[in-house]
Amino acid sequence: MIALMALDLLAIAAHPDDAELTCGGTLAKAVERGYRVGVLDLTRGEMGSRGTPADREQEAAEAARVLGIHLRENLGLPDARLESNLDSRLLVARKIRQHQPRVVILPAWEARHPDHSTCTRMAYEACFLAGLAQLELEGTPHRPFKIVYSAMYEPMRPSFVVDVTAQYELRKQAILCYRSQFGDQKTWGDISPRMAGLVDEVDLRCRYYGSLIGVEYGEAYTLKEMIQIDDLVTMPVRSI
Repeated sequence: MIALMALDLLAIAAHPDDAELTCGGTLAKAVERGYRVGVLDLTRGEMGSRGTPADREQEAAEAARVLGIHLRENLGLPDARLESNLDSRLLVARKIRQHQPRVVILPAWEARHPDHSTCTRMAYEACFLAGLAQLELEGTPHRPFKIVYSAMYEPMRPSFVVDVTAQYELRKQAILCYRSQFGDQKTWGDISPRMAGLVDEVDLRCRYYGSLIGVEYGEAYTLKEMIQIDDLVTMPVRSI
């Protein structure tokens, strides 16, 4: 897929399926609202215990069609060996300049998998570099207006939750496109006990975050800056 105009929303993820697991409902909701939406995967997931890079490439393309996103690209950086070095930051910065996203979604900055936290550091620094007019890098200088961080799987208090109740079935369908990862859960016990119940855990987490804002399903995010509220009278979510 080739971006024909600037993206409104770009999720940057370490591995294929990360975006679906953390912000798939938000991506689908943005598409439904008429925004141009993309996903940039940094690695092909070749170090995963299940499936091949070719499997995951095909699954990622299928999941993108389910969500309706306009762009999906993969940088082919080394899985489980991601490094936030200058070369990798410049690769991401080129994509930022090429696709000109207004909002970027990143993984939480603290994560169990080192690739996830490295992805966040690399992508944040790339967003900064992409805006430097004097940087010798092709493309028009650009910095995203907003960077938000997924709080779905890490012990951090969310800054806000997106209601994805209407998009939850699409979100689930997109996750289940990754048959190599989520197909036969009965065989997962010897690989990772936590993975064996992952689909159920995803459902529980979305229900939990949804309950915090009084809806059925939600996706949680955190920010490093304050949120501006102009009208207290129309604020959503009941206090009592």
